Amino acid sequence: MSNLKRFHDLKDGSVILWDIRDLNQKEHKTLRVNIEFDYASHVAWSPDSKAFIVHTVRDNHIIVYKIEKKKDGTIGSATPVITFDKVHETDAVGFDISSNGKFMMSCSSNNDMVIWDLKGQQLERHDTYLMTTHTAKVSPCGRFVVATGFAPDVKVMEVCFTKTGEFKQVTKAFELTGHSSGVYDVAFDVDTSHIATISKDGTWKLYHTKIEYTRGESPHVLETGTYRQTANPPHIALSPNAEVLAVSVDSSVEFYDTYTGKLYDTVENVYSGLINYMKFDASGKYLFVCGDRAVRILHNVCGYHTTIASCIRLQGTKQTSATIERQKKTIEECKQALAQFGK
Repeated sequence: MSNLKRFHDLKDGSVILWDIRDLNQKEHKTLRVNIEFDYASHVAWSPDSKAFIVHTVRDNHIIVYKIEKKKDGTIGSATPVITFDKVHETDAVGFDISSNGKFMMSCSSNNDMVIWDLKGQQLERHDTYLMTTHTAKVSPCGRFVVATGFAPDVKVMEVCFTKTGEFKQVTKAFELTGHSSGVYDVAFDVDTSHIATISKDGTWKLYHTKIEYTRGESPHVLETGTYRQTANPPHIALSPNAEVLAVSVDSSVEFYDTYTGKLYDTVENVYSGLINYMKFDASGKYLFVCGDRAVRILHNVCGYHTTIASCIRLQGTKQTSATIERQKKTIEECKQALAQFGK
């Protein structure tokens, strides 16, 4: 998603585009885009923010909308320009576009993953071999695709291209192991150096994934925590610096410190119904939460605490005087922010 815009897709057949530069204002600039005779299950921005792509529910179509901007930079209109061929027979559980703009991914609950180019041509069709696939995502670095489901292990696949930019193949990169039951969801930090998973076994795990897997290196678990289980599968989001994990528990959100694995706080009853999606913004200061008919934005209060703790740990190591001063300034800024929240 763009740093300046967010989506809100509704079952009334519309997609709402928001300009989040005015989040602190009472009135927000929006553009409502109607999808004829259908509604979107997934929405993704193109890397250049000149278009967005939706995956529809009833027809299982992928539609590309081109965005036209006004002279002042605000969004003026959005027009459908490309409709991909239908390939999935069951609901899509994953849909995303790579940050480098080289490919798109769609995946259905019956394990059918398709890698596309941005013009709607299929590059490769891949079986996730999960019996049932719960979710599928593209890593922020634009190199990997991952699907989770009935199996306790998570396979991370690399989408490979030649030096000239032509698609080559999808190949296994590495596995995330350690859970004893199926994995519900997966999340990445900003550079894919850390990946978080959450499982039916009642635990979440944070993995270090900045590895040379071509030389045989494997990811290792940095921390494991437990979450409050209910009858409904949870969703997770990982902060850009990988220090905070957000877990949805029905209508509430739990915030975990990934360094200690401990629960920091719970925001109860964000909605009357279930939470269906969460994502941190690029700065890590906010958590966008979707459910019911609204997008709610939560302050990442836990993130200020983890930043302070990280700075204090670093001060115990050998640092330059300039670095120490920056850390002291960061700690003071975080404390000031926490004071505003009464923490």
